[in-house]
Amino acid sequence: MTNASNPLGEFLRARRELVTPDQVGISSGGVRRVPGLRREEVAMLSGISSEYYLRLEQGRYRNPSTQVIEAVARVLRLDDESLSYLLRLATEKSRTGRRRTRQEAVPAGVRKFVAGLPMPAFVEGRYLDVLAANALATAVSPRLVVGANRLHDVFLDPDERDLFIDWELATEGLVAAFRQSVGTQLDDPRAVELVGQLSLASPRFRRLWGRHDIGGRRGAIMRFRHPLVGELHLNREKLIVGEAQNLTVAVYHADKGTEDADKLALLASAAATAIRAAASPDRTNDRARP
Repeated sequence: MTNASNPLGEFLRARRELVTPDQVGISSGGVRRVPGLRREEVAMLSGISSEYYLRLEQGRYRNPSTQVIEAVARVLRLDDESLSYLLRLATEKSRTGRRRTRQEAVPAGVRKFVAGLPMPAFVEGRYLDVLAANALATAVSPRLVVGANRLHDVFLDPDERDLFIDWELATEGLVAAFRQSVGTQLDDPRAVELVGQLSLASPRFRRLWGRHDIGGRRGAIMRFRHPLVGELHLNREKLIVGEAQNLTVAVYHADKGTEDADKLALLASAAATAIRAAASPDRTNDRARP
């Protein structure tokens, strides 16, 4: 788990270990005792002293300049999302006392929007809990229901794992999205609980969490191995809710005129039939009444 008392140092160290000397033009000859770059190499390439960078990793230097953080980010090959996260880590003031888990609620208009979409859609909260989902989303995966948690299901449920053809890629995106969603609030009780549980239960999660990847709130191609329609390729978009920035609407859609579109239509028809059956009165029982 991340050391919440020094999240900046944990992030810098994890990302430094992922950059090879060859990637930054340093000869990798000889035996290296550490994976990735050494601290002094990051410092040299960033144009700062080794002592300065050491203080950054140890959490002993507060409020470094934006120029320094951007220079370090370039050496660590961070993308824009990771740079934004690093800047927040570097500038957030330390706080005393334990954070409270935030209660999450989906605005009524967003619920109606998701329910009325003619494509699979669901709402994820800060902790990747499913807070709303339409029937077609549940037809794609029975785990896409209110009260489920995407991290628990994708990492720990064998049936959900089998659904993803690219499970390893999907798990990378989930963990990166979770870290981005939680942001710098790594001492949030619910986040601490989730990370602890998943780290104990899943070596895969533990490794990915240790990488400190940031991202996942972006479009992607999702490939499913669906028990009813077979292999299904869907585009996934993630839309941030304007009035509740901690909520994300995930929408799956197929390319028009493709076999995947036909398969999605079949799932929609099956979902509609199931809804009608559930809503219809039991005629057999009606006839049995005196």
